[in-house]
Amino acid sequence: MIQYPLSFTVSASATPNISEVWKTTYYPSIGEPVDATVAIPPEFEGPGNGYSPEDFYGLALLNCFVATFKVFAEKSKLTFNSLKCEGVLIVDRDEKGVPWMRTFKLKATLTGVADPERARRLLDKTSQSCMILNSVKTEKVFEWTVVGSA
Repeated sequence: MIQYPLSFTVSASATPNISEVWKTTYYPSIGEPVDATVAIPPEFEGPGNGYSPEDFYGLALLNCFVATFKVFAEKSKLTFNSLKCEGVLIVDRDEKGVPWMRTFKLKATLTGVADPERARRLLDKTSQSCMILNSVKTEKVFEWTVVGSA
């Protein structure tokens, strides 16, 4: 049984100048810390050459979906060959001109399932149950492709 509340620790250390990348670290409860290089993306006049906060946002949405689906599939004994997901994050300005993460489009292709309709229902349930997707005001658009087993 999962015991809430849960805690996840991250850190970052940066120097001045938008052209400089910086390091961020995740401290897992098991194993060694994981570092990533972060940079302001060229779209915001930065150098690129690292993950941007927008990348992490999109990755968090996408990978929460994948993780939630894997849990649901295993608990419901839905077997599949592969789940491939692609996300597109649209950054825009709201009616007041404030930049925000307007839309996240997630396309998922699930292959090798015995019951495609049951798999679609599980994909729908996942899209409604993922805690990170549920925690943001970003519009979410989903598209499923389900390929049955031969």
